[in-house]
Amino acid sequence: MYTSEQQPYAPNYVMLGEDKNDPNSLKPPPYRRNIPRYHSNTHKKKVATLAIIFFICAPKVPSYKVHNFQVDAFEMRPDFSLYTQFIVTVKADNPNTQIGINYLPDSSILVEYRNSILSSGQLPIFYQGHQNITLIKVKLDGKSTYGSGLQEALVQNRNSGKIPLKIKVEAPVTIKVGQVPLKTVIVFADIKIVVDNLSPKKKIGILSSEYKIRVESKVPHFVYQVV
Repeated sequence: MYTSEQQPYAPNYVMLGEDKNDPNSLKPPPYRRNIPRYHSNTHKKKVATLAIIFFICAPKVPSYKVHNFQVDAFEMRPDFSLYTQFIVTVKADNPNTQIGINYLPDSSILVEYRNSILSSGQLPIFYQGHQNITLIKVKLDGKSTYGSGLQEALVQNRNSGKIPLKIKVEAPVTIKVGQVPLKTVIVFADIKIVVDNLSPKKKIGILSSEYKIRVESKVPHFVYQVV
């Protein structure tokens, strides 16, 4: 029994019993042993290995240029729809001496005019060896709607002989050193070109071009950009 000057011992941490309203149901928690945590070094080793390989191989971002632009169909229809069919030949240059590039499925290539998508397609699945230049021919087609404003702007550009287009490429690729695949990254190419006409079956002249290439890894905060 406690005297009037003594207070019962109250533990710093308690557990609630089944009856939360009964003060006698408060009891100390069971004894627990702190188990030390061991962190795996596997991720650190992978990062270190990649860093060493990248340092030795000195990887360079591949370059992409529009080698040829061909119009097979460009039809403005009475229902205010536009049907297009293009063949774009892209010159892909892999300058690396020890790194090959595997182009994977789920790529995309778009041709836009004033932020409206005219046509779309996909890059072929193939392997590009080191120090290799490959001409990639891609067939694109699409049907889009257009308003009077877009039609008027397009007619003005066609009359002036200067038609601005955007070509956007998104390509997942695997980087390989020899026969060893290292990692999968995504190559983004933002290309602006100005052509002199969009007449089907007529030679298209590319008057000017501008390229921005960047590579994004699935590892957060890793972006390699070339302007």
